[in-house]
Amino acid sequence: MSKKLFTVFTLAFSVSFLSAQESQFPEMSLPDLNGNSVNIKELSSEKTVAIAFWATWCGPCMLELNAINEQMEDWKEEADFQFYAVSIDDSKTVNRVRPLVNGKGWDFDVLLDTNNELKRILNFSTPPYTVVIKDGNIVYKHIGYQPGSEEQLFEIVKEHSN
Repeated sequence: MSKKLFTVFTLAFSVSFLSAQESQFPEMSLPDLNGNSVNIKELSSEKTVAIAFWATWCGPCMLELNAINEQMEDWKEEADFQFYAVSIDDSKTVNRVRPLVNGKGWDFDVLLDTNNELKRILNFSTPPYTVVIKDGNIVYKHIGYQPGSEEQLFEIVKEHSN
């Protein structure tokens, strides 16, 4: 088997394995860019919630969030869900978040996990990391970004939307 084919097979297996593992989303609130507290688990009882964890220094994160932003208006017409981009920038780089978000013109809510508490609880090492939550349960997880993977994310969101 070629190295490229093996990599593709491994990636496909890990994505399907990750998406098949359902677990409880932690009870936790995060601040948005205006300082308002958002409890994601509570929101997921009302509608499906998709979260993309990112950082200002993460190139693949920028690609993913830009691709999602381009599709967001169409997605909102097709499915009832809430999308959050959760920055894991620490206290040294969190000052870059608001200017970057404003410059990009992203049309979704941004939350801050400055102390990386949620990141530690969810046990992932680097962004981009995406999850979909329904009724307080994580129904999908994905590590990394490849162009087009936002379409798979939206298919999962549609499948779990009200």
